[in-house]
Amino acid sequence: MLDLCLLGTGGMMPLPKRALTALMTRFNGSSLLIDCGEGTQVSIREKGWSFHQIDVICFTHYHGDHISGLPGLLLSMGNAERTEPVTLIGPKGLERVVSALRCIAPELPFPIIYREIEGAAQHFSIHGYEIDTYKVNHNILCYGYSIEIPRAGRFDPEKAEKNQVPKRLWSRLQKGETFTEDGIVYTQDMILGPKRKGIKVTYCTDSRPTDAIVEAAKGADLFICEGMYGEKDKAAKAVEHRHMTMQEAAKIAAKAMPREAWLTHYSPSMVRPEEYMDSVKKIYEHIKAARDRWSLTLDFDKNE
Repeated sequence: MLDLCLLGTGGMMPLPKRALTALMTRFNGSSLLIDCGEGTQVSIREKGWSFHQIDVICFTHYHGDHISGLPGLLLSMGNAERTEPVTLIGPKGLERVVSALRCIAPELPFPIIYREIEGAAQHFSIHGYEIDTYKVNHNILCYGYSIEIPRAGRFDPEKAEKNQVPKRLWSRLQKGETFTEDGIVYTQDMILGPKRKGIKVTYCTDSRPTDAIVEAAKGADLFICEGMYGEKDKAAKAVEHRHMTMQEAAKIAAKAMPREAWLTHYSPSMVRPEEYMDSVKKIYEHIKAARDRWSLTLDFDKNE
């Protein structure tokens, strides 16, 4: 299962009861963070989760409201006696930007691994997470993320016997191990049926609507998308600054058909986003105006 918490839902600047946008997930003892704006640490503490297990930090782009909380978080992770490497993923310029921020956190007890995204899309496999990035349309280079937890197929004894896999290897192959005996390589796919549907979460902030977002969100159990403005008179401002309205986000969800959609990254001027949800839900029924620290546990489909 995958636990997730939308730590903050604010855009541009934090408010007294609204931290800047960040998403945290937990799977199999490993935590992943997307964006790290001001207030991220406080939200993690209030949620009761740990800094120590954060193995991966992804960045959509390098505007301050998405990365300004990083130096303090790294220091807190160091103070939690972490020594294992932390992998950072982000657009071009990642190491340069983070190195500049680290002038106030120059010494850490763990190494940092930098993985810069190349091109319009890139795939990463790390700590059990399958991460797909996709370029969006903001006023600087910006990416969205889809996080998937894959699920292997069911054990197929007939397939195992057909492939002449020794029975003593069956249980260990199901765990993902590989064996070589008498010049024959035995792998998991020799005993399992077709892969089953896994768990998928798609995340996007700071963009105009694009086909890439629609494609990324297809098949998602949860689609988290920017809804910076709900007011009709802010539509032109959204276009000018390459952001998205709540209604535009709902239209993307209506095309992608995720199981559920959450709006986030609200303008500071929009104090009560739920006031605009009647018109938004007419576009896509399964969409909600998220609040800080909204949480969800996603599990594999028991019918698969």
